[in-house]
Amino acid sequence: MELKVYGINGNETGRTVIVNEELFGTEPNDHVIWLAVRQYLADQRQGTHKSKERSEVSGSTKKLKRQKGTGGARAGDTNSPTIKGGGRVFGPRPRDYRFKLNKKVKRLARLSALTYKSRENNIIVVEDFSFEAPKTKKMIEILSALKVQDKKTLLIVDTIKEKFVSLSARNLQKANVMSPELVNTYAVLNANKLIISESMIKELERVCTNSSFRNL
Repeated sequence: MELKVYGINGNETGRTVIVNEELFGTEPNDHVIWLAVRQYLADQRQGTHKSKERSEVSGSTKKLKRQKGTGGARAGDTNSPTIKGGGRVFGPRPRDYRFKLNKKVKRLARLSALTYKSRENNIIVVEDFSFEAPKTKKMIEILSALKVQDKKTLLIVDTIKEKFVSLSARNLQKANVMSPELVNTYAVLNANKLIISESMIKELERVCTNSSFRNL
C-alpha cells in the first residue's frame, strides 16, 4: 500500500511511502472498537462520586413518634430516606471503573480504527518537520496549508525529538499530538484527520502490527 507524502506547505513532494497492508487494510471489527472505546472512557472516570446515606446524614436520632397506637405508619428518625432531608438509599460510592481488555483485542481495535480512517481518505503523510522553539502560529500555518485547521486533528510525531512540535499544538483546541506508542483507538476515532510524519510511519507500523509489542 502506497501513500503520498505532502510537504508542510500542503503540496505533494513526489515521494511515496510503502505501508504494510495490515496497518490500514485490516477487516474492521466494530465490537472490539466499542470495547476499546468503552474501556478508555471508563479509565477517564474519576469515580469520586459520593452521597450521604442515613448513617452519614447530620440529624437527630430521636424517634419521631411512638411505635404503636398512632394509627399511622411506623416512623424512625429524621435521617430516614422516606423523609425530606433524610439520607439517600443506595447512593453512589467511590469506585474504580477500570476493566481489563486482552492485548490482542486492543490491538485489533486500533487496527480497525486506522482502517476506517484509511477508507475515508482521512490520513495525511507529511514530511518530517521541526521547530526551533514553541510557536503556535507556525503550527496553525501548517494545519491551514494542509486544509485541516477547522477539523479535529491527530498528529503522530516523535514527541521526544520534536518536543517543540508538541508544545506548539498544545494550545490548539482541535489539535492533538501523540507519539506512535501512545496512539489508541479513541484518539484515532475522535480525530477527523490523521497526520503522520514520514519517519513515524514505520514506527506506527511496528507498534500496531507487532503482536509482541506492549502498548498502553
